[in-house]
Amino acid sequence: MSRKLRLTALAGALAMGLVACGGSGAGSSSSAGESAAPADQTIGVSMPTQTSERWIADGNAVKDQLEKKGYKVDLQYANNDIPTQSQQVDQMITQGEDLLVVAAIDGTALSSQLQAAADAGIPVISYDRLIRDTPNVDFYVSFDNYKVGVAQGTALLTGLGLLNKDGSKGTATGPFNIELFAGSLDDNNAGFFFNGAVDTLKPYLDDGTLVVKSGQTSIEQAATLRWDQETAQKRMEDLLTKSYNDGSKVAGVLSPYDGISRGVITALQNAGYGPTLTSQPLAMPVITGQDAEIASVKLINDGVQSSTVFKDTRTLAAQAVTAAEAFLKGDKPEANDTKTYDNGQKVVPSYLLPIQTVYKDDIQKVLIDSGYWTADEVAKGQAG
Repeated sequence: MSRKLRLTALAGALAMGLVACGGSGAGSSSSAGESAAPADQTIGVSMPTQTSERWIADGNAVKDQLEKKGYKVDLQYANNDIPTQSQQVDQMITQGEDLLVVAAIDGTALSSQLQAAADAGIPVISYDRLIRDTPNVDFYVSFDNYKVGVAQGTALLTGLGLLNKDGSKGTATGPFNIELFAGSLDDNNAGFFFNGAVDTLKPYLDDGTLVVKSGQTSIEQAATLRWDQETAQKRMEDLLTKSYNDGSKVAGVLSPYDGISRGVITALQNAGYGPTLTSQPLAMPVITGQDAEIASVKLINDGVQSSTVFKDTRTLAAQAVTAAEAFLKGDKPEANDTKTYDNGQKVVPSYLLPIQTVYKDDIQKVLIDSGYWTADEVAKGQAG
């Protein structure tokens, strides 16, 4: 079954519940005091890019689940171009759409658009990436992003043998050379990921068990603009040329996202690193990741990438739909975090979902048995 069909099937199951919602958003034809039917309401969904399979999955999941509940959906992708996303959101507001779900490219670039939304009475749900520097964000749905970083740091320690999977102390002693990668600085999540990981690694860095041989330990030095795979590959190539030209070896790479991981892997493979000591002169370092993208799941299954953090986009989409329905009924969505996510103007009420670390022996149970990927897709490294 294709991924889209699986998401659609899941959406059908999730759609068993409320079939109408109350309240009138901007642009609704309902008179005051009356409930608008879902079919009379349009929800604008703004996603950052279609170059990442993760965002394609998110967009499809949100759209499918909303449509199954009877809403009209205006799904737009901005191709990682900030002016395009600004223009698309402007258009959604001008068209009088009833609610916006926005995964921002740059979390600081939509202030004027969100002010216009607030002026028009259009609620805004920030999706996975927190929109910053505006009071006009009504709700945030995401995963516990600091815990994502903790999970990535823990996975690196586990892959190196410093920890066992149950959290107990491993048998390895080090020292190990590692390098740090971070996400795009215009994405609020990047800081949470990096801080969670570095806080986890800090005791091992402080006692010399882990050594960042390049010396590039700040998020500004480790950042990868737009989470771009080629940018990550180029930086890893530069690190190898400048810091490992003395015969020393990289033992581990902290990567916050699977696309970055694949860029790092390409650079390492070009430099002679391979999955095992027997197939290449140099053992492939332990490499973390995030999002369980199918190309990286295959690499994990093949023993190339060590792990990924799985954030189930189906549950995130479902939570966005739940929050949207609450707003359109005139209610407040349930939040499970009202302290953590300060966007510079307010603490945004949030609903945070759990995450799972996936190693090779977790692929069957976590990803295949749950229907997220099929065994055939994992074998091929390709969706559908």
